[in-house]
Amino acid sequence: MYIKNAAELIENGETETARRARRLSLEAVEAALGAAEPGRLIKSKLSVRGGQLFVQDTSFELAKFRRILVIGGGKASGAMARALDSVLGDRITAGIVNVPDSQTIGRDGSGKIELHRTTHPLPSRAGIEGVELMLDLVGKPTKDDLTICLISGGGSSLLPMPRDGVSLADKIEVTRALLRAGATIQELNVVRKHLSSLKGGWLAQRLYPSVVLSLVISDVVGNRLDSIASGPLYPDSSTFSDAVHVLKKFSAWEQIPDSVTALLRRGVEGTIPETPKPGSRYFRKVSNVIIGSNDDASNAAVRRLKSRGQRPVLLTTSLEGEARFAGMFMGSVLLHADAMPEPSSYVVGGETTVTVSGEGRGGRNQEFALGAAMKTDGNQRVAMVALGTDGLDGSTDAAGAIIDGSTIRRGRSLGFSPEEILRQNDTFRFFGGLGDLVMTGATGTNVNDIAVAVVV
Repeated sequence: MYIKNAAELIENGETETARRARRLSLEAVEAALGAAEPGRLIKSKLSVRGGQLFVQDTSFELAKFRRILVIGGGKASGAMARALDSVLGDRITAGIVNVPDSQTIGRDGSGKIELHRTTHPLPSRAGIEGVELMLDLVGKPTKDDLTICLISGGGSSLLPMPRDGVSLADKIEVTRALLRAGATIQELNVVRKHLSSLKGGWLAQRLYPSVVLSLVISDVVGNRLDSIASGPLYPDSSTFSDAVHVLKKFSAWEQIPDSVTALLRRGVEGTIPETPKPGSRYFRKVSNVIIGSNDDASNAAVRRLKSRGQRPVLLTTSLEGEARFAGMFMGSVLLHADAMPEPSSYVVGGETTVTVSGEGRGGRNQEFALGAAMKTDGNQRVAMVALGTDGLDGSTDAAGAIIDGSTIRRGRSLGFSPEEILRQNDTFRFFGGLGDLVMTGATGTNVNDIAVAVVV
C-alpha cells in the first residue's frame, strides 16, 4: 500500500456516503501509483531475446558492444536500476545513478549499478560528485560502447553540473527565485539548461560516439523530451536570450547573482557556445524512449473505477495553471456531475503551479484540493483526492489531500478561513488540522500529479 493513512482518511467521512466516495477515490489513486512503479514499467517495456535487447520498436544486439554502462538520475532511478539489473544481469559492465537521499545508498539490490545518494529538490555537492563519477566511468567513449541512461523526474536537481563561472549556490538561488514566482517547469528548465554543462543536450555530446539508450519516465506535461530532467540527451531549441526573457518575465533578473547574469550576457553575445541544437551529430546515435508517464497512472485509475461500478471520465493528463483556480474549475465540474443520476467519477493528470505570496506551508495539490472543496461545500456525495505521484507536495511531507462536502464546514469550525488559508499559502495547516493530508512518503517515482474525484 502506498497510502499509509488510508483507513483514517476514509473514517474522516461524516456519513456512509462520504466514506464510500473517499474509499473509491483512494483506491483509484492507489492503483495509479502502482501503475507508475518504475520497476513495473521497466519490466513491461524491456526484454532480452536471442541476444538482443528490445525496447518498444528499438532493438540492440548486445554482443557487439565492448561495454554496457548505466548512468543517470532522478526520483525513479533507483528502482529503474534494480529492474534493469534483473533484465540484463551480468551483461552490464558497470553503472552509477544518482538517487534522492531518502532512498537506499550503495549496491543494495542493484547488482553492478551503484546507487549514489544526493539531494532533492535543491542540488548539492553530492550530486556533482555523482555526476563526476559517472563521467569517470564513461571515460573516453567509443562506438563500441552502449550507454544506458536512466532519466526521470527530479533529474534536473539530481544531476547538477554547473557551467564554468557559475557555482552551485548560484544555481540554487536562481531556482528558488523562479519557483517562488510561479514559473512553469518548462520555463525553469530553459534557464537551468543554460547554466549547466550536462543538461540541454550536453550529456549527449559527452557520450558521443557511443550508442545511447535513454530510458525516460516523464514528469512533464506533454512528455516533452527537451524538458524532462532539462533534456540532457535531447536537442535544445531554446537560447540564452530565451533564458534572459524568462528571468525578466518573473522580475528575477535583478535579484540573481552577478555570475549568472554575466554568463547569460556572454551567451547572448555569442562568446560562449550555445546548447547543442537539432541536427547536431551528437544525437544521431541516441534513442530516447519514454517508458512511463502520467498516462499510465491516470488510465490505471480509470480502470480501477470501472471495476468498482463507476462511470469514469479521463478529463486530461495535461492540466496546468494556477492550482487553486484549477481546483475551483474541478469543483464546478463536480457540481454538474451531481445532477446526473448515474455514479460518475473523473480523473485529471498534469501539473499546476502555485504563485507564493504568503508565509505558510503547502503545495499545489493541497491548493488544488481546497479550491475544489470551496465549490463542492455541502455536497456529501462527492470526494476527491489530489496528490503528487512522487509522494511529496510542495514544501511539505504530505503527498496531497482529500476533500468531501464537509471539508469547508469542518475547517471553519476549527477557525480556518479557506480564503485566508489560500492567501497565506497555508494549506498544510488547514488539511493537517482536519486530518485529511494524504501520506505516502517518497514513492520512488514521479509522473506528475493526479486527482481522482468520485460522485456516488
